[in-house]
Amino acid sequence: MVVDSIYLLEIVVSVLFMSMVAQTLSKHFKVPVIMFLLLEGILVGPEVLNFIDPNMFGDGLTAIVSLSVAIIVFDGGLHIDVKSIRPIQKTALKLTTIGVLITFIGATLVTYSMLDVPLKLAALFGALVAATGPTVITPLVRNIHVNHKVSKILEIEGVFNDAASVILAAFMFEWIVSQLTGFSAVVFILQRLAIGIAIGMVSGTILKRFLSSGSLVTDQTARLFTLTMVITAYVLSELLGNESGILAVAVFGIVTGTSNIPHKQALKEFKSDLVMLMLSIIFILLAAMLKFEDIIGIGLNGIIVVLLLIVLVRPLAVFGSTVNSHLRRNEKLFISFIGPRGVVPASIATYFAIKLDSFNILGGQMLVGLVFLTVIITVITTGTLARRVANILGVIPMEILIIGGGEVGKILAERFEKRGENVVVVDNSEDKCQRLLKQGIRVVHGDAEDINVLKAAGIEKAKYVVATTNQDNTNLLVSQIAKSKFNLKEDQVVARVNNVENLHAFWDLSIRSMSPQMTTALVLDNMVGKSSMFSMCEVGEEGEILEVRVTNPKVAGKAIKELSLPENSLLLMIRRGDKSYIANGNLVLEYDDLVTVIGEDDAAREVADILNR
Repeated sequence: MVVDSIYLLEIVVSVLFMSMVAQTLSKHFKVPVIMFLLLEGILVGPEVLNFIDPNMFGDGLTAIVSLSVAIIVFDGGLHIDVKSIRPIQKTALKLTTIGVLITFIGATLVTYSMLDVPLKLAALFGALVAATGPTVITPLVRNIHVNHKVSKILEIEGVFNDAASVILAAFMFEWIVSQLTGFSAVVFILQRLAIGIAIGMVSGTILKRFLSSGSLVTDQTARLFTLTMVITAYVLSELLGNESGILAVAVFGIVTGTSNIPHKQALKEFKSDLVMLMLSIIFILLAAMLKFEDIIGIGLNGIIVVLLLIVLVRPLAVFGSTVNSHLRRNEKLFISFIGPRGVVPASIATYFAIKLDSFNILGGQMLVGLVFLTVIITVITTGTLARRVANILGVIPMEILIIGGGEVGKILAERFEKRGENVVVVDNSEDKCQRLLKQGIRVVHGDAEDINVLKAAGIEKAKYVVATTNQDNTNLLVSQIAKSKFNLKEDQVVARVNNVENLHAFWDLSIRSMSPQMTTALVLDNMVGKSSMFSMCEVGEEGEILEVRVTNPKVAGKAIKELSLPENSLLLMIRRGDKSYIANGNLVLEYDDLVTVIGEDDAAREVADILNR
């Protein structure tokens, strides 16, 4: 059937318009844009308004989806810099290997036991939903600004899980249609892995050399060449080994994101716009293909399968693959909750369903219905509750920008990171930046007096700016820029003053500041004859002094002596409204009390978790 060109243009215009509407609604309601794209696709599809019928595209739909997925996955990899995520590499790797395996096995067993389907078909579904969707996760974690460590783990997992899931699903599909067994099964998986990784690495190397070739390469040329390389890498990988293209573009993106190459920022900005367009097209078209009868035919047991994936299988996969990691319990719980399935399982399931029908193998439509049901429930659940869950679990930290990567800035960054805050350090020394990167601290190399550098470091969403350089002029200028250009309040800007004589210049501009020499003299003065008053300073090197709000209903109404607190911790003072109380054992805590806690090692944070749960 020949599709009228005007009809195709109508669809393109409609999709672009619906994309703008979805983005507007997403910003207003602060939920992932994919939720609205999904609803719009169902609304304009044959099941409701019948304005768009994706079946009219024929095989062209598969090509559109494949191209879109390749660009989306590359963009996800492009935002991952391996050098800056070394401390979480092991955790992310375990989630994309052990976690995928646990999810695959769990989803297969749950589906086989709850639905009347053959084991092979249940295993194909298990493989398809083994991955979380970067198309949902990436905008979600960036929108709610969760802990940097947690967000990067989720983003890396989403990018690599998609590739792992596609290869695993392709293996299961071949197992169904061609009865792969034994050695041929092992060769199938290893061959796809080798092809995808090799082509991704080679593509990244070629792109790096091209972009570094000279001044003739402009931002526009760089964008065009990169797009061409992404499509080439995907097509070549698919030609050499079916279903290896996703892995190839994922590796390609990460190699590019990790490389220090010209035009990288231009590529990121261009790809972000392109990804939004591609995301809109495929989600609306795939959602339009959804048939209500496929969903209804699965019945209540299908919903139970999806709910078990959320509350049982996903937590098992996360906790099982992060046993010896540095993640806190609340961070693991949040990662367990964020398990939406996205466009890759939906598109691959549709493709496999068409293939199964061509082989006269039953179950294709049931597979599509179950996958779409999984996508709908997990996306809506995650999109509507993610921010609330993040707040409850305390994984939304402060965004703190530190100016200066010297010894003061370094120690301060380490302490904030240990507290779980999101920290970025700006310094113009390459050596200092490399030293901080090795410790897993995010850095931006550049002149902090340059507004564009501050924007790149995230000053527009920073909760605090701390100027720690050994140059008072720099600290003063950055503090003024933060207040005047980016509207930070007086209590959000803190500065170090190296020369005592310059203190009044900072105070006159209402900049909170301190002089190391003056502070040291005052502390030493008070320690002479009154050392017990400052014994808390000795805890500060390895421990913490925190102020924690009582929000745990199980704690409110209990006396301090009734709480099971860590031995190496102590409650010092309780502030209740305008009054302060010494924390004795008989004092009963009330909801919204502000408690001062001192503790060695992680004891203070453990107390905070108890009071603020």
